[in-house]
Order: sequence, then structure tokens, then C-alpha cells
Amino acid sequence: MPDPDVIVVGVVPRQPAHVLERAAEFAARFGAMLVCARVDPSRYLVERFADGRFTSKPVDPEAAGLRIETFDEALRQRIAGILEPTGVRWSVQPLVGDPSSELAACADRVDALMIVVGTREPGFRGTLQEFFTGSVAAHLAHRQHRPLVVIPHPGTRTNAPPPWETGA
Repeated sequence: MPDPDVIVVGVVPRQPAHVLERAAEFAARFGAMLVCARVDPSRYLVERFADGRFTSKPVDPEAAGLRIETFDEALRQRIAGILEPTGVRWSVQPLVGDPSSELAACADRVDALMIVVGTREPGFRGTLQEFFTGSVAAHLAHRQHRPLVVIPHPGTRTNAPPPWETGA
């Protein structure tokens, strides 16, 4: 039996459920499985093992040292609660480093059909964070070759001016 088609979806703690719900809709339509990838930008890759596991170190030299990465269990349970009712096949993948680079590399490893990400929450905090770290969606759109689906935040108003015009 050939490997199933795959869609990579970026997940973060406190992400609105609708991002995973929309990703599950795409997976169902394409007959694909979802790889739910969580990137920890506070750590970097040290060594990747043949079985897919890897070790990482913190970017901050004052933080705890080397560890074998695992997926956050509370986030995995939240994902399961959202995806299990859909019947879509899914898995989780912990990653470390730059979110856009790591999501693109993950998509390459699994030969994904597409990458799905959500937008940041509207408002000052989300805009400030995006100013300093850049938009993951924008980086993915310009620095990798796969289709990218960006799921808007549920609070997005269609008649609102863009954040760069309001300073929000």
C-alpha cells in the first residue's frame, strides 16, 4: 500500500480550534493524513536519529541543557479532542528552531501536499510579536515551494482595515 498523502499543519498552544478543524476538512477532501507540527523556537537541533527522534539545546545558554524532544502531552490531548471526531488520520511532530524553516523542512520530509497555518490573534500583542519575529505565513509563502493555506483568526472582520494601516 502506498504512503498516504500528508498535510502539515502548524500548531501552537492556545490556538483556536478552527485552524485544526479547517485543516481536517482539507485532509478529508484530499484523503490525506494530518501531521500536527509544533515548533519550539526557544531551542535548536543538536542531533537527529534514524528513528525520527532528536535532541535539542536551548537558545538561552542559562536554560536547561540537552534533551530528547517529545510532543507536549496537554497539546496532544487537545488536538485529539478536536481531530478524533473528524475521522481524519493524524500524528504529532515536535520540532525546534525557526518555525517557518522547520515547518517547510517537515513538509519536505513527508512530501506534504500543503502546509496549513493560522494567523496570530488580532491586536497589539500579535502585531508586536509579528514585528519582532516576522510572519510565519509570509516566510513560508516566500521561502518554500509547497502550497500554503492560511486560516484567518476567528475574530478577523472582513470590513476592518489591515493591521499595518491601523497600527493594531
